[in-house]
This record gives sequence, C-alpha cells and structure tokens, in this order.
Amino acid sequence: MNKNEIAQILLKELPEYMVKIDEPMKNHTSFKIGGPADVYVSPSTVDQLKFTIDTCKDKNIPYYILGNGSNLLVKDGGYRGVIIHIFRNMNDISVKGNEVYAQAGALLVKVANTCLDNNLTGFEFAHGIPGTIGGAVFMNAGAYGGEMKQVILSADVIDKNGKLITLTNSELELGYRTSKIQKENMIVVGATISLEQGDHNEIKDMMDDLAHRRRTKQPLTLPSAGSTFKRPEGAYAGKLIMDSNLRGYKVGDACVSEKHCGFIVNKGQATSKDVIELISHIQQTVKDKFQRELQLELRIIGED
Repeated sequence: MNKNEIAQILLKELPEYMVKIDEPMKNHTSFKIGGPADVYVSPSTVDQLKFTIDTCKDKNIPYYILGNGSNLLVKDGGYRGVIIHIFRNMNDISVKGNEVYAQAGALLVKVANTCLDNNLTGFEFAHGIPGTIGGAVFMNAGAYGGEMKQVILSADVIDKNGKLITLTNSELELGYRTSKIQKENMIVVGATISLEQGDHNEIKDMMDDLAHRRRTKQPLTLPSAGSTFKRPEGAYAGKLIMDSNLRGYKVGDACVSEKHCGFIVNKGQATSKDVIELISHIQQTVKDKFQRELQLELRIIGED
C-alpha cells in the first residue's frame, strides 16, 4: 500500500489538516534532522488516535508515536509508514487538589508551570526537560535527583491489544530510563501526578535555579537531542567522553558539544549519517580507553 492510499484511508475519519504526505521530520525534532515521513498524522482525541493506530495495525503499516521529538534522530531517508504526532493537539492539563492530569502531548515545562501556578511542589525537576508527559512516562524521565517514578500516580495507556487501560505507579514498572510501557509497546494517552502543597516563591526559586544550571552547563542554543547516552553504572557518559579527548570532535556538522560532552549538537547542516558515525566513534573510543560500553538514550528511526 502506497502513502497516498494510506492517507486516503485515514482521511475517511480524520479532517484533512491532520493528515500530511511527505512531511519533513526535521521540522518536528529538536535535532533539526530527518527526511520525510510517508504519512504524518496529528490526532486531537483519543478516538482519533485509536483509529489511526488500529488502521495501521489492520493494514500492517509501520507507525511511530512522536511526542516533542526531543530524544529522537530520524534518518535522512525518512520514515516509511505513519508518524503519529501527539504533541500538537493532545496537550490539555487539569488540576484537582494536589493531583495534576496531563494529556500525553503536554510539554513538561507547561505542566511544571501549572504546578507552580497552583503552588504544588515535587515536579520542579521536570521544568527544563524538553519533552512531553507521554515521553517522560515512557522512559521514566528525570533530572537533578527527581524522576517521574517519584510523582506519578497512574497513567492511561493503549495496550498492545488496542484497549484503553489505566496503570498504577507500581504497574508501570518504572526504572532507569525504562518502563512497562516501553517494554510492551504501549502508548501513553495521559498521566496523573500527585504532588504536595508548597510555597509559591520557593517552588519558583527552585525552578529558576535549575533553569540557570541548565543554561550554564548544557548547549541549549544549538539543535540536539539532549543526552545522547544513558548514564553508565558508577560513571557519567559526558565525563568518559571528555576524558577520551573528544570534546569538540566533529563528523560533518555533527559535533560533541564543547559545553557538555554528553550532548551531540547540530552545527548547521548535520545529517543523520554524520550523527550515527559520530556516535559509533564515541562508543569505540570510550570502549578502547576505559572498557566501558555506552548505551544510547537517543532513539533512531527511519531509513538511510
């Protein structure tokens, strides 16, 4: 089935503005890299999301759920199948007492600001993470001593059978950059986090402090996908890379950040081939020098 036929099937239930053909994925990733997706869909309701997924499964069409595109490298040849972009439309946030419910596409910074507006503390760590609630639950995102596992009450997900279910914190099996959702290819629809009442000024001061630390230590002015590698046990990927004398090392326009060696940045016209070649060089160099295996935190999809 070609991309035009796929699009026509989806357009039977979805409005025309939600379905695009040959959409450049460089426009939807923080790396600013990536060829076209055959079909790009941006649903606004759970029913539209389920219809799109069910259609892909029924027709045996590959699909990928995209949040904010902040931890993703799409290859230069693009994606053969359907990219389902939740971030664009499914991003409502609501507050009830000490609990905050956010749809999967809600940006973490907006959720954190909502918590601040309601004097709720415990979510400050997520303020500067450039992703969505869906992605954060999927990989148990964390920073500066906090992680989703500490605050999440439950998550609404679509399981592998297409059924909408709710999983509690313990049922999510959250670990370091992993979850049951990730292991079983489930899809996050929304999540409820449980926080505590706090002092507005103290919450804001902590968020401002973390934002300052990020600006100081991370290369936020250049396109990247955040931390490229998972943290090795008992070590830090950035330090291993720095101690391997790779600070500023380049392949094409893909470069090890001079500000934080755990980041690969796009200096302008980097291709996915540049990034993948640089990743391979970093992994081999660190292995040769320190006998440590660096595992990717970055996700890679698409064709060369």
